[in-house]
Amino acid sequence: MSLSLVTLTAPRSPAAEAYQSLRTNIEFSSLDKTLHSLLITCPDTETMKSEALANLAVVMADAGDRIVVVDGDLRRPLQHEIFKVNGDVGLTDWLRNGGEPVLTETQIPNLRLLAAGPLPPNPVALLSSKRLAELLQVLAAEAEYVLVDAPPVLAVTDAALWASQVDGTLLAVTAGKTKREQAERAKGVLEKVQTNIVGAVLLDAEDAMVVSGYGQ
Repeated sequence: MSLSLVTLTAPRSPAAEAYQSLRTNIEFSSLDKTLHSLLITCPDTETMKSEALANLAVVMADAGDRIVVVDGDLRRPLQHEIFKVNGDVGLTDWLRNGGEPVLTETQIPNLRLLAAGPLPPNPVALLSSKRLAELLQVLAAEAEYVLVDAPPVLAVTDAALWASQVDGTLLAVTAGKTKREQAERAKGVLEKVQTNIVGAVLLDAEDAMVVSGYGQ
């Protein structure tokens, strides 16, 4: 599996420009409703939502915003690999022990990572709405935007727990791979926890990305 920060390697490419457009859309969305914490999830295991979140984080940090990326995918964490940092300590340590979250500096100015940390045998047992709300409150003092990477929403309940606590959620889907029925089911799950669905991100659409909103 190839993980790429196209916003760094090819900043003038159509894909990188699409992430810039996504950043702008998010900023406009925050004018109507506070949007300090944002979740990215997907319906299926093939969609590269982790890569999408990392590239979004880069363009937001480049624009001067302080960004904290939280790898909330305790099943298949990838953010530490994407940013090439140590992921041995992170979210699971904080969920078990509390204290100050260990935020790791990345090669991108203004961008820090709360890695997943050691993978637990039962992630759901560690996650609770109260603890996630507490974490997001702590991180709100550290950054303008907190971006959370969560597992596929149809696979496990983790994403729904996160979605119920963040200010907004983006649903990532892949052109030619994600089925319409999967996307509709995922949207239904997110609506049940009353998250603010900011929009959908279509990946691998002719090597670029399309962003759309729900009822906006």
